[in-house]
Amino acid sequence: MKTALETTHFDAGLIRKYNKQGPRYTSYPTAVQFSDSFNAAVYRQQVQFSNEELIPRPLSLYVHIPFCHELCYYCGCNKKVSQHPEQAVPYLRALYREIELQAALFDHDRDVVQLHFGGGTPTYLSDAQLAGLMAQLREYFNIPQSGRHEWSIEIDPRTMDENRIDLLAELGFNRISLGIQDFNPIVQRVVNRIQSPEQTEALIVRARQQGFRSISVDLIYGLPHQTVNSFKQTLDTVIAMRPDRLSIYSYAHLPELFRAQRLIKEESLPSAETKLKMFAATIQQLTTAGYRYIGMDHFALESDELCVAQDEGTLQRNFQGYSTMARCDLIGLGVSSIGQVGDCYSQNQKIIADYQAELENDQLPITRGLVMNDEDRLRRTIIQQIMCQDRVNFNAFSNKFHINFRQYFSVELELLEVQAADGLVVLTEDYLEVTPQGRLLLRSIAMIFDQYLKQTGNKARFSKMI
Repeated sequence: MKTALETTHFDAGLIRKYNKQGPRYTSYPTAVQFSDSFNAAVYRQQVQFSNEELIPRPLSLYVHIPFCHELCYYCGCNKKVSQHPEQAVPYLRALYREIELQAALFDHDRDVVQLHFGGGTPTYLSDAQLAGLMAQLREYFNIPQSGRHEWSIEIDPRTMDENRIDLLAELGFNRISLGIQDFNPIVQRVVNRIQSPEQTEALIVRARQQGFRSISVDLIYGLPHQTVNSFKQTLDTVIAMRPDRLSIYSYAHLPELFRAQRLIKEESLPSAETKLKMFAATIQQLTTAGYRYIGMDHFALESDELCVAQDEGTLQRNFQGYSTMARCDLIGLGVSSIGQVGDCYSQNQKIIADYQAELENDQLPITRGLVMNDEDRLRRTIIQQIMCQDRVNFNAFSNKFHINFRQYFSVELELLEVQAADGLVVLTEDYLEVTPQGRLLLRSIAMIFDQYLKQTGNKARFSKMI
């Protein structure tokens, strides 16, 4: 097997050339294509189709907790900042009702094998609120006691102590994701997120003692006052803690979209060239330390299940990033949550008051979505293969979808010849394979198969590759 350094190669010239705006492909079609003509009635019909499959899919639950105690200036998430925990009470009441309504749609013999609490800050909730929410989920969904399940939760170390790690373990969580972003005190101060390495490491140590199967951390490069050396020091500190996975995101400064970012002075941000150097140094540092670049900001130890899934061809990409749980129906719960059931995507109301009002009237809070057609399914499968497996076998697709791949995608293959000449991909008569240089530009390769970008040409709503 090739090492991580052999499978990923940083080429600054290629990155400069292809570092354009484009989708992250946590779904295809992307959320930009969602329509408000999709409603709860359409969703119910799609759930019924899913129930009627010969072998119904297991379920994955995503629960969105939008509250935070403090405002992080870089953040672009759907959130509500409040120091008053009672703010969560009416929200939880609505969330409990949504759990009842959603669970009633699915056959009860469909096991929940995956659960993720995201935010916001899920650990904004009190111990009693977290326990009550888990009890509600267990009451209405079929959640078997099994060692195979994946229960994950995003935690803010500033809201935690070691006893709360014990509580999460008691509730069944076996995976945690810790927000760090940067340990440099100057950077922390200007983005309003102060936390110490000691505080963070203590939680990681306790999680390991409690038997958590996977520990992930989030970092951001491109924040104000960061330098190549300062971010290297943060990475050294994190690597010493030996998390199983790291997600390292490029900061996108969009103050016109996210009001909090207006508190960041643009002149304090590192230049594009500095960001590029930071990214190159990050890849070198992590791969030397034994982490594999999975793709799209994600790194994992070679022993981690993400690497195993990638090697076995079962890795997939969804709204939470890369996942090992293939072929699940994803139910989105909470404000702004997105679900994927069968061949449809659905999204809840984005404003908390609207979300709560719908549920007070016993209505599912679904506000928009999309039902995939045959063309969407074909192209989604290709894009998933590029994003997760770095390879597309033309004959396999021809057989599965009853097409002649080279004829059907003649225009796309012609465009890929340009990327092949630049060394991003290898093209043969039988397959497309991403090169080590191309692995850092997977989005650019996948975009060639995105029919909606061809129709509109609108990439302005997406972030840059790096």
